[in-house]
Amino acid sequence: MFLSVFEIFKIGIGPSSSHTMGPMTAAARFLDELRDGRHIWPGAGAPKRLRCTLHGSLAWTGKGHATDRAVVLGLAGCTPETLDPDLAEALEKRITTEKKIHLPDLPELDFDPVKDVIFDFEKNLPGHANSLVIEAYDAQDRLHFQETFYSIGGGFVLTGEELDRLKATEASGKQAPDKFKDMPYPFATAQEMLEMGQKSGKSIAEMKRINEITFLDPQELDTKLWQIWDVMNACMERGLNTEGELPGGLAVKRRAAAIKQQLEDERSNNMSMPHVANDWLSVYAMAVNEENAAGGKVVTAPTNGAAGVIPATVRYYRQHCPGSNDEGIKTFLLTSAAVGGIIKHNASISGAEVGCQGEVGSAAAMAAAGLCAALGGSNEQIENAAEIALEHHLGMTCDPVGGLVQVPCIERNGLGAIKAVSAASLALRGDGSHFMPLDNCVEAMRQTGVEMNDKYKETSKGGLAVNLPEC
Repeated sequence: MFLSVFEIFKIGIGPSSSHTMGPMTAAARFLDELRDGRHIWPGAGAPKRLRCTLHGSLAWTGKGHATDRAVVLGLAGCTPETLDPDLAEALEKRITTEKKIHLPDLPELDFDPVKDVIFDFEKNLPGHANSLVIEAYDAQDRLHFQETFYSIGGGFVLTGEELDRLKATEASGKQAPDKFKDMPYPFATAQEMLEMGQKSGKSIAEMKRINEITFLDPQELDTKLWQIWDVMNACMERGLNTEGELPGGLAVKRRAAAIKQQLEDERSNNMSMPHVANDWLSVYAMAVNEENAAGGKVVTAPTNGAAGVIPATVRYYRQHCPGSNDEGIKTFLLTSAAVGGIIKHNASISGAEVGCQGEVGSAAAMAAAGLCAALGGSNEQIENAAEIALEHHLGMTCDPVGGLVQVPCIERNGLGAIKAVSAASLALRGDGSHFMPLDNCVEAMRQTGVEMNDKYKETSKGGLAVNLPEC
């Protein structure tokens, strides 16, 4: 099992890694397969028309998560990491007006975003709650090519064939083929991670770094790590300095900028407020998630819906912890990614699969581990910190109001960051020994997600999403 730090932390756009970035990536992959031309259905002519059908959670909350817009931009050749949000609106408007898509190495394609993105609320595909089918037809309306995609959380996308192959491998008990199988420290569980650390005498961040530089130049690794933090921090700064109302129809106002100003005024007036550290943590996280809700540039950490927890905790480390330094940020990110990989491999980071415990819960566990590591914690203390943070998110539902990543998502990231800091602090006051291992907690999260009612898993059919005051 190996997930690179740059698979856990991916630069993209809001508001959702599974509902925006995933479908956009799927659409871009479909175009690549269309250009490849090896999958043409017998008797079909050249592609002339495109259509996309959304199923499951992508249908139920797709409008609120801008899934339809993501598909349009993906079929226009955009990818999450390269999309310029300032140009996206004009591109989408042009396609909606012309009902045509012009792409290199492909004929002109008919595509009407209003008619050709279909929300199917009836049919759920068996592979995953987030599913979409993209089709190309020829001029005689014969099927040219069709592909089923599953957006499995955190921006990761698998075709139906890839998912079937993965499930068959898991059912057989065999290890999936992995081009990174020869990693020096191939831990798939927290227990293996601790054992390898004890045997080697290395920290979790050191083991993760050694794994990464088996295929990345060390300088390139450092550059890319710093790029991740730069994008996180820039997103936070935009959120901290932008006012107004978020899109989507709920009339939710941005609050981060006003709260930041209040905190700065109190500091300049020498006012001593009792919960100021928690307030800063909350406003850092809320700033990121307000930007995410507005469709801005963010880093999945490990998802967009939970994108504020880790940046907020890194900012807390750098600005509020004596002795912090830039090297600590790299330690933080490497350690967080190691824990995130374990959670994704053994459970899920998808709200549509296991609820928000898999998103904000996973992010809090990763942030707690990263902060504990940056503050000099041992491997055992780091594992303890991650377990504490995850344990106290178990059972958390994903019930976004209106299908938007706004209520309760924005505030929930602030509370996730506070829990992460508290978990790291508790772990650092112990010696790393504790009752519940992280692996067992991850398995508890997986089991809870399996048994959780679907209306609490990013469908907006239960919980807060259906309990609004009538006024």
